[in-house]
Amino acid sequence: MEAKAKILGHPIHQMLIPFPFGLLATSVIFDIIYMVWGNPTFALVSFWMMVAGAVGAVIAAPFGLIDWLGIPSGTRAKSVGAMHGLGNVLVLILFAISIYLRYSEARPNYQADTLAFSLALVGFLIAGVTGWLGGELVDRLSVGVDDGAHLDAPSSLSNQPVGGHTRAAASK
Repeated sequence: MEAKAKILGHPIHQMLIPFPFGLLATSVIFDIIYMVWGNPTFALVSFWMMVAGAVGAVIAAPFGLIDWLGIPSGTRAKSVGAMHGLGNVLVLILFAISIYLRYSEARPNYQADTLAFSLALVGFLIAGVTGWLGGELVDRLSVGVDDGAHLDAPSSLSNQPVGGHTRAAASK
């Protein structure tokens, strides 16, 4: 099933999600480094990575929703996509609360306390599951993959259709 939201022939959602996923995961790693060494610079870096990751997630989410809306009802892909999307909403909420706890008008303090870190850690763990679900959608269920895609398909910039050609079919 081809993605509904594309740019230059490729799914927008799949292009955008590595940024929030990587930034949010790395923010947790920087929190751990801060807790081990106590250098407040690591807490500050973690905070801003978290903010950037949350912004990236908000930008990527509508494109995932557009693609999900294009999945036929009653399919496994529709239910896996729903779990993927709802799980990522939960991830975003957990990180947003963690960001708020780290920096609010009442308490401008970038350092993670136990609750802020715990929320981010749980968000990180859930993101691992939702990332796997996203991989299941693409790699196993072919969501976001051009219909008829094959190893010798023309470039997405060529304006040529993918077609049904496969190397195995050509060798027969």
